[in-house]
Amino acid sequence: MSKVKYYYDSESLSYKKIERKKRTTFKYASIFILGSALFGFLFVFIASQYIESPKERELKRELQNAQLQYELLNKKMAEAEAVLADVADRDNNIYRVYFEANPIPEEQRKAGFGGINRYKDLEGFDNSKLIIETSKRLDVLQKQIVVQSKSLDEIAQLAEEKEKLLAAIPAIQPVKNEDLTRMASGYGMRSDPFTKVRKMHWGMDFSAPRGTPIYASGDGVVKRADSRATGYGKHIRIDHGYGYVSLYAHLYKYNVRRNQKVKRGDLIGFVGSTGRSQGPHLHYEIFKDGQRINPINFYYGSLTAEEFNKLLEHASIENQSLD
Repeated sequence: MSKVKYYYDSESLSYKKIERKKRTTFKYASIFILGSALFGFLFVFIASQYIESPKERELKRELQNAQLQYELLNKKMAEAEAVLADVADRDNNIYRVYFEANPIPEEQRKAGFGGINRYKDLEGFDNSKLIIETSKRLDVLQKQIVVQSKSLDEIAQLAEEKEKLLAAIPAIQPVKNEDLTRMASGYGMRSDPFTKVRKMHWGMDFSAPRGTPIYASGDGVVKRADSRATGYGKHIRIDHGYGYVSLYAHLYKYNVRRNQKVKRGDLIGFVGSTGRSQGPHLHYEIFKDGQRINPINFYYGSLTAEEFNKLLEHASIENQSLD
């Protein structure tokens, strides 16, 4: 309840009650309300600038966490890109070179995506640019991984073929050194044992006792095991694939049959002196794409360097062949 106020009237020499007019009351009330409103607005404004609400604190924490996660993601992407770049470099400069495959062009590895806008749904947000750039980076990285994966599949296939090739090449001496009497004659111009005329000797003659084991010099399939070729007597031909064929002539007997698959080192027959032969020995030839080549270049699988040099020395002597 408001206090009653009086004033002294000098004319009537008495105290009179002060009567507040309604207009004045309304004025004061309006001023009070307006002042309160202004004060409240000012308080809210200051508080909003310097005092965080629980909701704002929560949103701020979420934003900070999102920034941290983005930085971690960016770091992981950079690491993945570095690892992939290293694999791509080794793929182009080591693996594909070794297996004689063409390197993958850089523009193919790092190509983007043409055509329609793949990121239209990501536009229109506060962080659209950041989100779109990150999405592009992830898409390119994913495409690079796919390209590299297909390349490694190709390398694996080439490695398998290379392994088959290495196993197929006739790379060992068909008669063991301990079974040899001597290396009788090599590839090149030699004196014919029957006519004494110099002519081309297309293989190597390994002199050994009758019945000495003969071994397949590489993986392959027996294409012939007969005596129907002039001068060779009983002989075997093995198709190794990749254009290679090996021939073993003047055999005493066979240990394989036509169309039989053999592995390098398998026993295929025995030394004899059938056909046009002056004595027990193995006449050995190698064909590449239908052309005879010097067998001396294909003994790396069974001879030491010293043994090979000795064989090379004997094979180079222009003596008389045995067939």
